[in-house]
Amino acid sequence: MFVYTLKASSIKFFAAILLAVAVLVTIVAILPDVEVAGEVAVVSIKYTGIKTDEDRIEFLKQFGYEVKETPVDTREVTVPEHFDAVYEKYNDIQKAQGLNLSKYKGKTVTKYTYEVTNYDYDGTVLATILVYKDKIIAGDICSADGIGFMHGFEKPL
Repeated sequence: MFVYTLKASSIKFFAAILLAVAVLVTIVAILPDVEVAGEVAVVSIKYTGIKTDEDRIEFLKQFGYEVKETPVDTREVTVPEHFDAVYEKYNDIQKAQGLNLSKYKGKTVTKYTYEVTNYDYDGTVLATILVYKDKIIAGDICSADGIGFMHGFEKPL
């Protein structure tokens, strides 16, 4: 026959745990749903199925940009096998917007450049899109002058 004894300190410990669980269950049951805190807009950006100029223009419209219908430049470019400091910095911009050029090292892609007509900037603003197999794999918005800016598709605040 086995006999197990409990000390007063053990009973107090289990009573404290039981009380804590009871309080937690009561709080969860009484508190209202917290989902009413605020509504968040869910935005789904379409990066695939980009085959025509219209598709590329619609892509840029998702970010609020209006562009001229005809690209300023269209060319085939090869993503380098090894990134130098410039490409690393450019890829950091891509990573910040959920893209990554590293997956396409050595691939030949098509680069489309459009002139943005509704950007609040004194100068020419260009939107560049890199497309591989009907999928946008990278891109940026930049000023055409050398002292301007470059950022991802989202306008900085």
